[in-house]
Amino acid sequence: MIKVDALGQTCPMPLIMTKKALREITEGIVEVSVDNFIAKENVEKLAKEMGFHYESIQEGDIYKITIHKVIKEIVKKENQEDNTVVVIASDLMGEGDKDLGSTLMKGFIYTLSEMEELPKTIIFYNKGVTFVSENETTIKDLKNLEARGVNIISCGACLNFYHLQDKIQVGKISNMLTIIETQMKATKIIRP
Repeated sequence: MIKVDALGQTCPMPLIMTKKALREITEGIVEVSVDNFIAKENVEKLAKEMGFHYESIQEGDIYKITIHKVIKEIVKKENQEDNTVVVIASDLMGEGDKDLGSTLMKGFIYTLSEMEELPKTIIFYNKGVTFVSENETTIKDLKNLEARGVNIISCGACLNFYHLQDKIQVGKISNMLTIIETQMKATKIIRP
């Protein structure tokens, strides 16, 4: 049994910690402890989406979710290549408070780097190009994604506009034609 202590952790950390623990074992039990209802619900949803049986109990303010991982054979459809493209066109996620939007976008990139299923390509343009050139935290996460085979491309005109063309630390500089062609060939486009 692997025990995951996610007490005091905020979203998305309990999920990321749970996924890491589940990756560490082929079969077995992962027990996750959280101290808020939303984290409990999210961990249960994760277990359900992954097809694992789980039970939850509450002890005071603490929820314990026990996940039973059993090997299942996953059959992929032949000739159906997943070509998911993530497009990041801003340094903020959503509208409203800028500090919250910045925190959410950094959290999105970090969480994406922890996923088992990865997009084929991440495209950065407009103010999104700051993530490949100025933000050390996200550069580390993006290098992790690139090392795992994700194609990372950034708009050259955008890098030039923000005077960042010499500061790019991850991925490749691209152009509008490649950006459009990549999106046209995508099976799914995600825009945080």
